[in-house]
Amino acid sequence: MARAKDDRRDDGTKYQLAGHTDGISADGLPEPEALADRDEPVEPPSGIRRLARVALGVALVGAGIGHLTFARRDFRAQVPKGVTEVTGFSEDQVVLMSGIAEIGLGGALAVLGRGRRDRRRLGVVAALFFAAVFPGNVAQWVNRRDGFGLDTDDKRALRLLGQPLLIAWALWSTRR
Repeated sequence: MARAKDDRRDDGTKYQLAGHTDGISADGLPEPEALADRDEPVEPPSGIRRLARVALGVALVGAGIGHLTFARRDFRAQVPKGVTEVTGFSEDQVVLMSGIAEIGLGGALAVLGRGRRDRRRLGVVAALFFAAVFPGNVAQWVNRRDGFGLDTDDKRALRLLGQPLLIAWALWSTRR
């Protein structure tokens, strides 16, 4: 039952009108809806989602290290010619910058994201990153550039299907 505007608690403070609680219930406790908008999680993510998020983060860090070291040549095969023409960066510079971005994003996914908003934001950023690098995968397929054992059109085309899965993984693993 909603309390009237003039009702007072034992300590003399007024109750707020029902529906205008600003996240505080009549008994003075935060309402669940109000907690949902805070950085602290109302309930922690499920163990499987947390594991998926950390695994994605570790995979991104590994890929980022590959960009900077042992797989640098293969990653150059994915840089669209238009990117180098528009930005003025060489293929190698693009690979190095994307590797640094992957290490940072992967590290954040693996160790940050304690609050629900943080996790969601990281998931959206990861999904956007995967969408942003998708043209590189398309360029590798269209230009028939070998890399990572993708030495046929069929293999390169099949790899394109993996990008939407990565986007879904990023979004799913960072939800509550």
